Amino acid sequence: MTSSAEYLQSLFGMDGEVAVIIGGAGELGGALSAGIGQAGANIVVADVGEETCKIRVEKLKNVGIKASYCVVNITQRDSIQQLLAESLKITGRVDMLVNCAGINVGTSFLDVDPNQWDKIFAVNLKGTMEACQVFIESMLKNPDGGSILNIGSVNSDRPLSRVFAYAASKAGVVNLTQNIAQEFAAQKIRVNSICPGFFPAEQNRKLLDEKRVESIMSGTPMRRYGTPDELVGAALLLLSKTAGSYMTGSTVYVDGGFTCSWF
Repeated sequence: MTSSAEYLQSLFGMDGEVAVIIGGAGELGGALSAGIGQAGANIVVADVGEETCKIRVEKLKNVGIKASYCVVNITQRDSIQQLLAESLKITGRVDMLVNCAGINVGTSFLDVDPNQWDKIFAVNLKGTMEACQVFIESMLKNPDGGSILNIGSVNSDRPLSRVFAYAASKAGVVNLTQNIAQEFAAQKIRVNSICPGFFPAEQNRKLLDEKRVESIMSGTPMRRYGTPDELVGAALLLLSKTAGSYMTGSTVYVDGGFTCSWF
């Protein structure tokens, strides 16, 4: 008789697989790196700052996770290509890609800076697109394909005030995910997205004044923020080639009920 541990391992185990986590040194990316690593995967942390990458890798290694890092600027295609090359050199293959890098700025609409708009799109949407292009080319050479997880937002589904560029870019991420998924489904490449609700992190804490917090809580049935580790279960499902084997183009909301609330 199969034990519960063996059964869960058969569904979600990632022993011998390699996951590249772009944005993996941040709070949400770090939690995903730890969760995917605890499932058995070899983790490549990719982020723009070398020191933050080193710190994240050290934390992963301290709990027994195989981990390394590569510095990447996802606004530059040659940097993404170098990330792939270094990842393959270190690990020999890449089975999973998580696009978790993102930036945000809050302003009223008339104060939106077109240059800042372009910067946000360059990281959140164009960077995701180019990373998918570069890594899919490599995954197509894997006999069992590969899995990509893109990070959208509750903003992908509904507009929120003062984050115009962020919301538009994240809506684009979900649409992009679905388009890529349908093109490569027959070639064993699965592409899905998670849309987190409100998970306070370094990039958005400065936007959370008292009035905004009150508005968020009134529209979130669970009446609390999410914690980074609460994204891990959905990520493991979507990335797993067993548990998530028939899932591609899917969008999973992890938002405390925000998108089902009629506030």
